Amino acid sequence: MNWKTGYVTDLGYTYGFYRELTPQVQVFSGLANRVDFDTGSAGKFTYCELGCGQGFSTNLLAAANPAADFYATDFNPAQITGARRLANAAGAENVRFFDDSFEEFCTRDDLPKFDVIALHGIYSWIAHEQREIIVGFINRWLKVGGRIYISFNCLPGWAGPSPLRHLMYLKGKQVGGSTGSRVEPALAFIERLAKADPLYFATVPNINARIERLKGHNRNYLAHEYLNDVWEPFYHSDVSRDLDAARLSYVGSAHLLDHVDAVNLTADQQAILAETADPVFRETLRDYMVNQQFRRDIFARGTVPLSAGEAREIWLDSRFALSTPRAEVPLKVTGALGEATLQEDIYAPLLDAFAKPVEAGRSAAISLRQLLADTSKLADLGWARIQQAILVLVGAGHLQPCPADAKGEGKRRESTKRFNLAVMEKARYSADLQFLASPVTGGGIAVDRFQQLFLLAQAQGDKDPAGFVWRVLDAQGQRIVKDGKALESVDDNLAELKDRYAAFEKRLPTLKSLGIA
Repeated sequence: MNWKTGYVTDLGYTYGFYRELTPQVQVFSGLANRVDFDTGSAGKFTYCELGCGQGFSTNLLAAANPAADFYATDFNPAQITGARRLANAAGAENVRFFDDSFEEFCTRDDLPKFDVIALHGIYSWIAHEQREIIVGFINRWLKVGGRIYISFNCLPGWAGPSPLRHLMYLKGKQVGGSTGSRVEPALAFIERLAKADPLYFATVPNINARIERLKGHNRNYLAHEYLNDVWEPFYHSDVSRDLDAARLSYVGSAHLLDHVDAVNLTADQQAILAETADPVFRETLRDYMVNQQFRRDIFARGTVPLSAGEAREIWLDSRFALSTPRAEVPLKVTGALGEATLQEDIYAPLLDAFAKPVEAGRSAAISLRQLLADTSKLADLGWARIQQAILVLVGAGHLQPCPADAKGEGKRRESTKRFNLAVMEKARYSADLQFLASPVTGGGIAVDRFQQLFLLAQAQGDKDPAGFVWRVLDAQGQRIVKDGKALESVDDNLAELKDRYAAFEKRLPTLKSLGIA
């Protein structure tokens, strides 16, 4: 086999940031399962990402956690070249990128033992031999007490649509040419096939809606997901068996809403799971109940369960930050059972309390202990309700768990400022990078291209942000697209930019409290 080993290499992967890779999110997931991960003294830990793609997530996390050391590899040299350039532009000194294969990376002798090993979107897209090498790498390089984050396509959720993916793959092979040139013919083919009413389509619920959603996806993502030579979904029990060889045990999902049974499982389903003693069988059974299609799991090498009292003390000392403007937080959340309405008498006072630092122009991070001390009425809600509400708000992305090292925020501000400026400079030319680093949360916050350019105007002291962005666009012959149509006149573009800036100003206090603006 050549160095590509069947993986798409002629088309770069997307530049996404994946929240579940964030160390603080992983630590909070462990806490929700009464497991206390050692986060290291003053934020010092070692972190490795296998198959880092464009390296954007690793670069962002390195900027947001400058006391930690980050290592990442991806066998596509073009992607690693881009990752190193961004690291250099951000002045990062705590991240190293390699273009090693997994086998080459495993045999290096210049790596440290890792507190965290992460692999996102890798396990289902590589051959069995490569998966064995990864397990061997984890067995060799993960510390005792360390954790891994692993995501993969899973069954039974993919059981229905996987034949559709196979058809797209085969059609792409038939078309030939570069991977990118195969995507549109493959999409057109399955759309035409669906109109011919094959019996398979009648057996899979919502298959036509799925095809419509595919048409709206990023083409680079579709190429890697649907046209890769190797593609295999797994049961949770399969992956647990594989990782058992590295002496790992399952901790919980990094997708935090998965922890909330009330929005995912009926009472009868919860009763069946409560009767199931074996943890691997229980988790696999749960996937049947919610028809899980993609898992984001945390495993650890050695865990010591916390008592209820120990867990409560750690919860109280944990720090969280409101990352959505208070007025924009909906009292609804979506789980496997559909949309659920949140109780206003519980969530409103909690959200109001988390909004106070934002409104005061301070860092948004506040511990639960301080929150309860400042707002005595919250204690009346009861500890169980407070816990679940925090879990739901973090799972929905409105609250972010923050680093335990509050004193390190100053150093984090220095490194994230450099990183964010490098990203915002790239926004002059493309919309590829859609996240900025927060020194408050230690992770990424979604900020689109126009908002980044508004921030860049602010950083450069420009008093006319809309005019600044228009000059950037106009210099490249670009126009804003609104309602599917390009705005042609200067006045129309400027009017749209002013409207967008007005909306951005409502978000600005939150971005300031997160250390981004």
